[in-house]
Amino acid sequence: MIRLFKHYVPNAVLLLGLLDIIVLMGAGELGWVLRAGQIGMAVEPIVARLPQLGVFAATLMTAMIAVGVYGTDALQSLRVATARLIVAVSLGVIIQATVFFLVPELTFWRSNLLYAMALSILMLLALRILLGKTLGSQAFKRRIVVLGAGHRAQRLKQLSQRPGSGFVVVGYISMSESARVIPEAIARDAIYNLADHVVLLNASEVVLALEERRNALPLKDLLRIKTTGVHVNEISTFLERETGRVDLDSVNPSWLIFSDGFSSGRMLSGVFKRLFDVTASIVLLILTAPLVLVTAILIKLESKGPVFYRQRRVGLFGQGFDIVKLRSMRQDAEVGGKAVWAEKDDPRITRVGRVIRKLRIDELPQAWSVLKGEMSFVGPRPERPQFVDDLEQKLPYYAERHMVKPGITGWAQINYPYGASIEDARQKLEYDLYYAKNYSPFLDLLILLQTIRVVLFPEGAR
Repeated sequence: MIRLFKHYVPNAVLLLGLLDIIVLMGAGELGWVLRAGQIGMAVEPIVARLPQLGVFAATLMTAMIAVGVYGTDALQSLRVATARLIVAVSLGVIIQATVFFLVPELTFWRSNLLYAMALSILMLLALRILLGKTLGSQAFKRRIVVLGAGHRAQRLKQLSQRPGSGFVVVGYISMSESARVIPEAIARDAIYNLADHVVLLNASEVVLALEERRNALPLKDLLRIKTTGVHVNEISTFLERETGRVDLDSVNPSWLIFSDGFSSGRMLSGVFKRLFDVTASIVLLILTAPLVLVTAILIKLESKGPVFYRQRRVGLFGQGFDIVKLRSMRQDAEVGGKAVWAEKDDPRITRVGRVIRKLRIDELPQAWSVLKGEMSFVGPRPERPQFVDDLEQKLPYYAERHMVKPGITGWAQINYPYGASIEDARQKLEYDLYYAKNYSPFLDLLILLQTIRVVLFPEGAR
């Protein structure tokens, strides 16, 4: 994997992205040449069209990232990839139309754009058919050796067998675990020189997955392995990189303290984040005012009660604030004001509420909380005080998610289906901690773009 602005990008995805840029530039140029030939126009050197081709490729790449063209499901299934590519290219053309309205010199003519759009879909699909299973083959997977044969090693084994995994385990070394669960593991005592063994396996990384580290670290072995040029990682760091989560089962306070992340040098990034929040919230409130008004009328016509719903939430540093949402449940949804987890196909949700929840329209008034500075567009979702009190008792490090400003969308929201249980809260906490630990404007941008995928392809909004 390659780390970009604190966030890891798989090598296969990066390579495919670079090839896609070349394909899009080629499709744009070919569309231009074909249309020029039809109308008898002389074709100037390609240098004269580089700005237009660059904007065309950039807008379509942005749309492709937004709809999840580089997600694991799209990389594993040609059917999913085809559907996502068609949506992405269509969305890209809409963006192109916006750019044409603002800066006409940077875009194609409509006839050129039609040709380029059709060619892009065909050429991008052809690229994926040509590559086939190559991107998911062993050639792009890192070879790792696991030191350990217990339950932690078993987790790595299971993770390596998942579709889209970026690594393959080439060897397990048992370090005298009391509960050995990897039968194929080789005992450390059976290996004369562990560093030579790792090199012979052509491993690029060794992952330390010991069940008990106290007085058990094989320091001499790790030092020799490190000096051979093989990377050595602790399981918590490895899982964070591979899953995009802070794994609560393996993490400990010392790892959180000494690992990279939670940087204090965020002042400049924080200023830009706040400027973006203010500007975007004002624009969003103005543009969506008619939609909010129509939705409010529909809510009022369907059920009795107020149109807007105020609810207390826990924000930055544990401070409480009120969020405003369009009401999507019956007025008597919570008898006596007692907080209740939402359920799948919750009967309390109205017909209008079910639609606006799937389309995230009920979230639009929260832009007012963003404008006031109580929330940001990107951050962990704020929870209700009753739930927070309970979750802080049951989940370790839950209070740490309040060290960053809560958001309308977040890393957990784009990576984990909506859930309403303690286990769901645990999974989402792992994503929230990853965001708090690795925050950057790049990650914010990625989350905002990927939110479009969640809206277009909803996964159980409640």
